[in-house]
Amino acid sequence: MNSLLAGVVGWPVSHSLSPCMHNFWLHEHEMNGSYVALPVRRSDLSGVLAGLRDAGFSGVNLTLPHKEAAFAIAHRVDPAARATQAANLLLFRDRRFEAHNTDVEGLVLSLKEGLREKKAVGNRRAIVLGAGGAARAAVLACDHLNVQDICILNRTGSRADTLRLAVSGSVRAALNAAPWEAWEALAPETQLLINATSAGLNGTPSPDVRLELLSSDAAVCDLVYNPLETGLLAQARKRGLTTINGLGMLMHQGALAFELLFGARPTVSTALREHLEQALQDGT
Repeated sequence: MNSLLAGVVGWPVSHSLSPCMHNFWLHEHEMNGSYVALPVRRSDLSGVLAGLRDAGFSGVNLTLPHKEAAFAIAHRVDPAARATQAANLLLFRDRRFEAHNTDVEGLVLSLKEGLREKKAVGNRRAIVLGAGGAARAAVLACDHLNVQDICILNRTGSRADTLRLAVSGSVRAALNAAPWEAWEALAPETQLLINATSAGLNGTPSPDVRLELLSSDAAVCDLVYNPLETGLLAQARKRGLTTINGLGMLMHQGALAFELLFGARPTVSTALREHLEQALQDGT
């Protein structure tokens, strides 16, 4: 039986836990396969993808900075990828690139887990920090959770407005874009804050937003999972706010991707979470 091959493409990509996660599932399902990390520069993406397809890979996940470029070169796209204009998964089918976005559903499942008793998310505002592919997924996830008012904040205001225009037809919520300075006015009525930027990754500074302006029942989600507790989440925890790290989204979107890549639906288990947390502690 031929070995099943897949991987994650990014620049950089050494921080990714995707190989650790997918290889855990391959072992758990006793499947003959391998999932690898593939560092690829922006300028090399198309050529590398063609080479991986020809080498027999079933597909690849995409991480920064390739999600939007992967969507642009796809021959076929699923509804979530079309709505976000970004792909975190390309399947190689009949020599064509098939774009999927499992980030949206993965984040919805993670937020439902993390919010627990906070079921009525839709009564107030959510703020999404960022304007890239992850932010698009975050906006759609908030809409799936029936958030009534979603505001996109980005340091480059024009990018936030571009995102708003791009996804406005796909959401039911009132959708707005605002400059970073609008945080102080918006925060008191915000129930959910999602950091969809890369700020905080690998110990870099988190977004500089004053969490003391949030109400005591607000929740803060950071899509960064390395480290598990970013500066933003540490600040939120000290204030007693509900915190949700990026590991849940990684696992849930990964389970959806694994099924598409390898043909079996894995379980997002406590054993997997502990395995990934240990890998982060070990720096692997």
